Amino acid sequence: MITAKSTDTNFLHRQVTALYTLLSEVHGADQLVLKAGKLDSLELMRSSKLEDRVLALERLIHEDPTIVEPRNIDEIPQALDELEDYLADLLARRAVEEQLERKISEKMQERHLEYVKEVRMQVLREEIGPDNAQTLKKYAELEILESRSLSRSTLELMRPQTLEEVVGQKRAIKSLLTKLSSPFPQHILVYGPPGVGKTTVARLALQYAKEKAYTPFTQDAPFVEVDGTTLRWDPREVTNPLLGSVHDPIYQGAKRDLAEGSVPEPKLGLVTDAHGGVLFIDEIGELDSILQNKLLKVMEDKRVLFESSYYDPDDPQIPKYIHQLFTKGAPADFVLIGATTRDPSEISPAFRSRCAEVFFDPLTPQDIVEIVESAAERLEARLEKGVASLIAEYTIEGRRATRLLADAYSTALYRENNEKQDQILITLSDVQEVIQSARLSSYMGVKADSTKQVGRILGLGVSGYLGSVLEIEAVAFPSKERGKGIVRFNDTAGSMAKDSVFNAASVFRAITGEELSSYDIHVNVVGGGNIDGPSAGVAILAAIISSVKGLPIPQDIAVTGEISIRGKVKAIGGIHPKLYGAKQAGVKTVYIPEENWDEISEQAHDVRVVPVSDIVEFLNEIFNTDFPKIQWSYAN
Repeated sequence: MITAKSTDTNFLHRQVTALYTLLSEVHGADQLVLKAGKLDSLELMRSSKLEDRVLALERLIHEDPTIVEPRNIDEIPQALDELEDYLADLLARRAVEEQLERKISEKMQERHLEYVKEVRMQVLREEIGPDNAQTLKKYAELEILESRSLSRSTLELMRPQTLEEVVGQKRAIKSLLTKLSSPFPQHILVYGPPGVGKTTVARLALQYAKEKAYTPFTQDAPFVEVDGTTLRWDPREVTNPLLGSVHDPIYQGAKRDLAEGSVPEPKLGLVTDAHGGVLFIDEIGELDSILQNKLLKVMEDKRVLFESSYYDPDDPQIPKYIHQLFTKGAPADFVLIGATTRDPSEISPAFRSRCAEVFFDPLTPQDIVEIVESAAERLEARLEKGVASLIAEYTIEGRRATRLLADAYSTALYRENNEKQDQILITLSDVQEVIQSARLSSYMGVKADSTKQVGRILGLGVSGYLGSVLEIEAVAFPSKERGKGIVRFNDTAGSMAKDSVFNAASVFRAITGEELSSYDIHVNVVGGGNIDGPSAGVAILAAIISSVKGLPIPQDIAVTGEISIRGKVKAIGGIHPKLYGAKQAGVKTVYIPEENWDEISEQAHDVRVVPVSDIVEFLNEIFNTDFPKIQWSYAN
């Protein structure tokens, strides 16, 4: 720093010279001269007068040509002190900048070398490819595996290829086609027992719809099939194959180029794969409840939306398609066909309100016979008389019937010494061997006949979609003590079934004028009696009256219906499967509540169906008696 003592002119000249030297080192001698010329300071810089040189120095350091007033001799020390401080700061900044530039240059050189190395490796990979000796060996092994193939399985061979080949479902097929093959196709719920062709018909129905010019389905409309039992909602949004998910850039498998930029990557789901076509969900009743609700939302919006905390709409590094998916979602305009073996009452009301409903019927023995005979033709096999009927006794599922036939076919081939014969003969013994090996039992335990029996009547039950004939029997003995008779019923029966016995006791007295307590009555449902519900009430009363009065009952009839204590026959559920169960058992006439009459078509079941509303009318018809009608109103 310049002190008060430093007023010597020579000292000041030396100080000015030193400052010029520093400027020359900062800018370079030539550049300093050029800069002085631009600032109109060249003459001042070369002047011998101290005041002029200081003025030039001020212009050069501040880069300001408007400084025109020279300093007087007394002001020069202070001015030089300020210029010295300013120049020191300038030199410090210049040193830092040079250091930064040097480091930047070094980094750029490193990056350049890395880039050159990457380019070189990329060129090498393109030249020699990603394979090595080990991967090429594995590829060769895979090619060998691909060259081997088996012929189609017998089940695939015997599967219907057209809608006309589907057996026993004409009404269901027509109903499904009318709902799908339309300018405005509907979402559909398909009900029915397993193995009746629900999946096959749905797939073939889409092919049928594609052929119609008035439908919105194009020739490449997809048919996406998934099993509802395998789909579960993942709250982490990691694995949701139905609706799609978002893979975050760190933990959930986003692509490398996206992960390096911290960009989340949406993964499209099956609802988008099915866009423009059909999404078929088998066993839709088993679908996770949360997933059901989310699927309903997609069906309403016809789009599926994605969310992620990693998504930044202002990030310029995010590709356009990812912006599109997060802002507008992915298209999901499809027709849902959901198949289930559950009762409609067990399906979500929200689904049912958005879908048309189609019901597939259980297959009859005649249907199974037709399926087996058609499958035998595809196998180019002959059937011994009775083979198809024998298979029909052990299953009502088309899929299981063809599987039994396929096993019998293999057994026949083995019997022929492992040599395939033209028109191989499948015998009854081949089928019996398969049945015994699989430990199967006939599903039809009770069959109708043309006899008449006292105390025995055929009732109708249902489990799921499978109707069956119940063998209900009763025996009656005079009680040992008058008025102290007892009524026994299956302990395994439900409370509502037991109530039917008590209702029958009341109606018995009203019809016969006798007290049921005068007898010891044993009512039995053959086969375990694991029943519930009131639908066996009419049958129970008929069996009791038959046993007490000794009146025979025809064994080719069946009855279902709840009995009220006033002798009325009330409506019951499951009427369709019950009628099919009756048909399979060979029943000729079925008596049903008149209140259920509107639910059925007599011609549809190849069984005579008789509606009844009053128990006395029913009893008089089957017993050929003349019981008086029950009177419940009395005149004064």
